[in-house]
Amino acid sequence: MISMTPRKHIPLSLTLLTPAVAIFLTLAVGAAIFGLLGFSPLDSLYTFFVAPISRPDQIGDLFVKACPLIITATGLVFCFRANVWNIGAEGQLIFGAIFSGWVALNFPDWPSITLMPAMVLASIIGGICWAMIPALLKVRFNTNEILVSLMLTYVAALLIDWLVRGPWRDPMSFGFPLTKSYSDAGLIHRIDLPLIGTLGQLHWGVVGALLLAIVGGFVLSRTISGFQIKVMGDAPRAGRFAGFNPSLITIGVMAIAGGAAGLAGMVEVSASMGQLQPNVSFGYGFTAIIVAFLARLNPVGVIFAGLIVALAELGGDFAQISLGMPKVVTGVFKGILLFMLLAGETFNRYQIEWRRSGPQSAEKEQ
Repeated sequence: MISMTPRKHIPLSLTLLTPAVAIFLTLAVGAAIFGLLGFSPLDSLYTFFVAPISRPDQIGDLFVKACPLIITATGLVFCFRANVWNIGAEGQLIFGAIFSGWVALNFPDWPSITLMPAMVLASIIGGICWAMIPALLKVRFNTNEILVSLMLTYVAALLIDWLVRGPWRDPMSFGFPLTKSYSDAGLIHRIDLPLIGTLGQLHWGVVGALLLAIVGGFVLSRTISGFQIKVMGDAPRAGRFAGFNPSLITIGVMAIAGGAAGLAGMVEVSASMGQLQPNVSFGYGFTAIIVAFLARLNPVGVIFAGLIVALAELGGDFAQISLGMPKVVTGVFKGILLFMLLAGETFNRYQIEWRRSGPQSAEKEQ
């Protein structure tokens, strides 16, 4: 008989080892899947995880791919540490893109020093507004934030689809669902490194993402607000006895996550697309959930976790082109990784014991 006993103390070594073991097991299972599909496991793993970063410019592209994941996952870490399960970051990202797009399309003549901060502020407000719906419903009516935030994601996706096909569509787009292109002042430009020049598509939004993750780590580990968030997540009753307001913390962490996701939407559109289109996000909001758990809910760890997941995304594209591998294999990789992380979390929190069932064990239990 298998029994699960909650651990009184989780060793630090076990906490640090879990993501590494999860990644190793994911690679092992992935290699087996490649073999079953008729591909060479070693060649496939090389194509997935080495070929996409074999040149310096490709490393820049890796950071660009990870940028929206890092921004979104940093906000989600605050929610998950407080046991608030915001699954709707995808919709909040889309709403941030909509709000910032409205600013860029209506004020194209503004200089960059004015337009860019306005777009950043609008994107954060848009993400917060969309995140406040499940937050307020949870606080006021105790609704399930998982279902509400998830359903609102589909509403946001349909809304932007209607906007780019209807009132915001560019008359010169030949019928394609696209808005007008942003002015140069509304675009995030590439980084021009000294002696090197541009490094792939590397842009200034990546620098902002890295700074955001570092600031998030400082807030969560070195401030009173961060302490309250962790206490309410680990021991809600103790937090209430200490006088912490659970409703205020729920609204606060949802605002942080929504604002970060909205900012990610603005960065993605302004840096990579230059105009709104139906698919402004390629599942970044959902993938960021995996990134947050892979980082062990640590904002600084989100940087490395985001790079690993982004590498798998780029590897999927490489494998599709060079090996003819189905694109869905990338989704399988992410699913296996999430499963391994959650399984590792179970082993972290509970001690698994095997007890022999029989008369002797029954007498001991009595």
